[in-house]
Amino acid sequence: MTDVKKLQGIRTVVIHSGGMDSSLCLALAVRDFGADSVLSLGFDYGQRHGDELERAQRIAEWFGVRRYVVRIGCYGELTQNALMDASIPIEHREGEDPNTLVVGRNGLMVRLGAILADQLGADSVYTGVIGVEAANSGYRDCTREYMDLMEQIVRLDLGRSDFEVRTPLVDMTKKETMDLGYELGCLEFLLDVTVTCYEGVAHAGCGTCPACRLRNEGIREFLTARPGFALPW
Repeated sequence: MTDVKKLQGIRTVVIHSGGMDSSLCLALAVRDFGADSVLSLGFDYGQRHGDELERAQRIAEWFGVRRYVVRIGCYGELTQNALMDASIPIEHREGEDPNTLVVGRNGLMVRLGAILADQLGADSVYTGVIGVEAANSGYRDCTREYMDLMEQIVRLDLGRSDFEVRTPLVDMTKKETMDLGYELGCLEFLLDVTVTCYEGVAHAGCGTCPACRLRNEGIREFLTARPGFALPW
């Protein structure tokens, strides 16, 4: 992991969990700014599957970007949910928030990422939020409307009216994110390395959790359109 005191030449920061969507944001940032100008920023907040940090490190190395991890040790003292406590069975009862909702997570990470970006002289952060997560999984902080508000707050925090919170995937379907990965030349690698499953199962995942259902439906639609593409498993 890079020492933040030694970081120079960073032009944008990518909130990078090591999942598919945040890794696609990393690929877009590398395309637009160059690997030497991009920082992959992760957060250790007591997540259910800590190996996502190791996967994110591997992905950052593959793209040739520097990696920095911030620890938020107090998060588990503030809120309880199934993504931060493996003893809680994952469930989403009709009419209720999913118990995998980590309240305020995306907003907090963007705000912290923006503070770091400003310290480094960068003028934007990327986040891989995607609207279908809000629509299908009840994640309120996965919309552009939410990030528009967060962008206003960050600009006030930093005193910079030009600072951007970039959400390039927010209006995409999961199939369209697969198309993007294919066009960027990283889809096969990311399908092999990233884990979306709430239970931490690689590749096709458990097949039953909401994250797996969304991801696998996107993969099926992608393969229908590109039958010659071979999955890495």
